[in-house]
Amino acid sequence: MSKVTKRKHVMNEALWDDYELPKENQNVVKVLKSKGNNLHEVTTPSGEEYLVSMPTKFRKNIWVKRGDYILVEPILEGDKVKAEIVKIMNKDSIKYYKENNVWPKEFNEAKKEIKTDEDNIFVNTNRKNVNVYESDSDSSDPSDSDDDGGGDNDK
Repeated sequence: MSKVTKRKHVMNEALWDDYELPKENQNVVKVLKSKGNNLHEVTTPSGEEYLVSMPTKFRKNIWVKRGDYILVEPILEGDKVKAEIVKIMNKDSIKYYKENNVWPKEFNEAKKEIKTDEDNIFVNTNRKNVNVYESDSDSSDPSDSDDDGGGDNDK
Protein backbone atom coordinates (compact mmCIF):
# COMPACT_ATOMS: atom_id res chain seq x y z
CA MET A 1 0.00 0.00 0.00
CA SER A 2 1.41 3.40 -0.95
CA LYS A 3 2.03 6.14 1.60
CA VAL A 4 -0.76 8.30 0.20
CA THR A 5 -3.30 5.46 0.27
CA LYS A 6 -2.34 4.56 3.82
CA ARG A 7 -2.66 8.17 4.95
CA LYS A 8 -6.11 8.41 3.36
CA HIS A 9 -7.34 5.28 5.16
CA VAL A 10 -5.84 6.36 8.48
CA MET A 11 -7.46 9.81 8.23
CA ASN A 12 -10.85 8.28 7.46
CA GLU A 13 -10.54 5.87 10.37
CA ALA A 14 -9.44 8.56 12.81
CA LEU A 15 -12.13 11.05 11.89
CA TRP A 16 -14.91 8.49 11.27
CA ASP A 17 -17.12 10.20 8.76
CA ASP A 18 -19.85 7.75 9.75
CA TYR A 19 -20.52 8.93 13.29
CA GLU A 20 -20.42 6.27 15.91
CA LEU A 21 -21.31 6.64 19.56
CA PRO A 22 -18.60 5.63 22.02
CA LYS A 23 -18.59 2.12 23.37
CA GLU A 24 -19.05 1.61 27.11
CA ASN A 25 -15.29 1.42 27.79
CA GLN A 26 -14.42 4.54 25.75
CA ASN A 27 -14.29 8.06 27.17
CA VAL A 28 -14.18 11.59 25.79
CA VAL A 29 -11.25 13.59 27.20
CA LYS A 30 -9.64 16.98 26.58
CA VAL A 31 -5.96 17.34 25.65
CA LEU A 32 -4.01 19.49 28.09
CA LYS A 33 -0.53 19.28 26.57
CA SER A 34 1.81 17.13 24.54
CA LYS A 35 4.48 15.31 26.50
CA GLY A 36 6.54 14.06 23.53
CA ASN A 37 7.09 10.54 22.19
CA ASN A 38 3.46 10.47 21.01
CA LEU A 39 2.17 10.89 24.56
CA HIS A 40 -0.43 13.49 25.52
CA GLU A 41 -1.64 14.62 28.93
CA VAL A 42 -5.44 14.70 29.10
CA THR A 43 -8.16 15.50 31.59
CA THR A 44 -11.42 13.67 32.09
CA PRO A 45 -14.77 15.38 32.77
CA SER A 46 -14.28 14.54 36.46
CA GLY A 47 -10.89 16.33 36.51
CA GLU A 48 -8.57 13.30 36.60
CA GLU A 49 -5.37 13.82 34.60
CA TYR A 50 -3.29 11.08 32.98
CA LEU A 51 -1.26 10.22 29.87
CA VAL A 52 -2.61 8.72 26.65
CA SER A 53 -0.65 7.34 23.73
CA MET A 54 -1.06 7.88 20.00
CA PRO A 55 -1.35 4.53 18.16
CA THR A 56 1.41 3.75 15.67
CA LYS A 57 -0.93 3.94 12.67
CA PHE A 58 -1.86 7.56 13.52
CA ARG A 59 1.69 8.80 14.01
CA LYS A 60 3.02 11.18 11.33
CA ASN A 61 -0.50 11.31 9.86
CA ILE A 62 -2.61 13.01 12.53
CA TRP A 63 -1.71 15.77 14.98
CA VAL A 64 -3.39 16.60 18.26
CA LYS A 65 -3.10 20.02 19.84
CA ARG A 66 -3.91 21.50 23.24
CA GLY A 67 -7.66 21.95 23.73
CA ASP A 68 -8.71 19.20 21.29
CA TYR A 69 -11.22 16.58 22.38
CA ILE A 70 -10.40 12.95 21.75
CA LEU A 71 -12.01 9.58 22.30
CA VAL A 72 -9.79 7.19 24.25
CA GLU A 73 -9.93 3.54 25.20
CA PRO A 74 -8.27 2.37 28.44
CA ILE A 75 -5.27 0.04 28.33
CA LEU A 76 -4.59 -2.31 31.20
CA GLU A 77 -0.85 -2.83 31.00
CA GLY A 78 0.22 0.77 31.64
CA ASP A 79 0.93 2.47 34.95
CA LYS A 80 1.56 6.00 33.70
CA VAL A 81 -0.08 5.68 30.28
CA LYS A 82 -3.66 4.70 31.00
CA ALA A 83 -5.37 4.95 27.58
CA GLU A 84 -4.89 4.98 23.83
CA ILE A 85 -6.40 7.44 21.36
CA VAL A 86 -9.20 5.97 19.24
CA LYS A 87 -10.59 9.08 17.55
CA ILE A 88 -9.90 12.80 17.29
CA MET A 89 -13.16 14.71 17.67
CA ASN A 90 -14.09 17.40 15.14
CA LYS A 91 -16.94 19.94 15.27
CA ASP A 92 -19.39 17.63 13.52
CA SER A 93 -18.71 14.64 15.77
CA ILE A 94 -19.00 16.83 18.88
CA LYS A 95 -22.37 18.11 17.61
CA TYR A 96 -23.49 14.51 16.97
CA TYR A 97 -22.46 13.48 20.51
CA LYS A 98 -24.38 16.43 21.99
CA GLU A 99 -27.51 15.56 20.00
CA ASN A 100 -27.36 12.00 21.38
CA ASN A 101 -26.69 13.19 24.97
CA VAL A 102 -23.31 11.45 25.11
CA TRP A 103 -21.19 14.61 25.41
CA PRO A 104 -19.94 15.27 28.98
CA LYS A 105 -21.70 18.27 30.55
CA GLU A 106 -18.47 19.34 32.27
CA PHE A 107 -16.92 20.15 28.89
CA ASN A 108 -19.95 22.33 28.00
CA GLU A 109 -19.36 24.43 31.11
CA ALA A 110 -15.79 25.19 30.05
CA LYS A 111 -17.02 26.77 26.81
CA LYS A 112 -19.35 29.15 28.67
CA GLU A 113 -16.50 30.60 30.76
CA ILE A 114 -14.94 32.27 27.71
CA LYS A 115 -15.88 35.94 27.68
CA THR A 116 -16.15 38.15 24.65
CA ASP A 117 -15.65 41.48 26.45
CA GLU A 118 -13.62 44.18 24.80
CA ASP A 119 -11.23 43.98 27.75
CA ASN A 120 -9.99 40.65 26.44
CA ILE A 121 -8.97 42.14 23.08
CA PHE A 122 -5.26 42.07 22.38
CA VAL A 123 -3.61 45.48 22.55
CA ASN A 124 -0.59 45.96 20.29
CA THR A 125 2.01 47.73 22.43
CA ASN A 126 4.47 48.03 19.55
CA ARG A 127 2.68 51.00 17.98
CA LYS A 128 1.91 54.39 19.44
CA ASN A 129 -1.75 55.01 20.08
CA VAL A 130 -2.71 57.82 17.66
CA ASN A 131 -5.95 58.62 19.47
CA VAL A 132 -4.41 59.70 22.76
CA TYR A 133 -6.64 62.23 24.43
CA GLU A 134 -5.15 64.85 26.72
CA SER A 135 -6.91 65.75 29.89
CA ASP A 136 -8.61 69.17 30.23
CA SER A 137 -6.13 70.33 32.86
CA ASP A 138 -3.22 70.07 30.40
CA SER A 139 -4.92 72.14 27.69
CA SER A 140 -5.87 75.02 30.02
CA ASP A 141 -2.30 75.71 31.07
CA PRO A 142 -1.75 79.52 30.93
CA SER A 143 1.74 79.21 29.42
CA ASP A 144 0.29 77.68 26.26
CA SER A 145 -2.26 80.43 25.55
CA ASP A 146 -1.73 83.21 22.98
CA ASP A 147 -3.18 86.08 25.07
CA ASP A 148 -0.24 86.30 27.50
CA GLY A 149 1.26 89.17 25.52
CA GLY A 150 4.69 87.62 25.14
CA GLY A 151 6.35 86.02 22.19
CA ASP A 152 7.70 87.12 18.79
CA ASN A 153 4.81 89.48 17.96
CA ASP A 154 5.96 92.28 20.37
CA LYS A 155 6.90 95.58 18.65
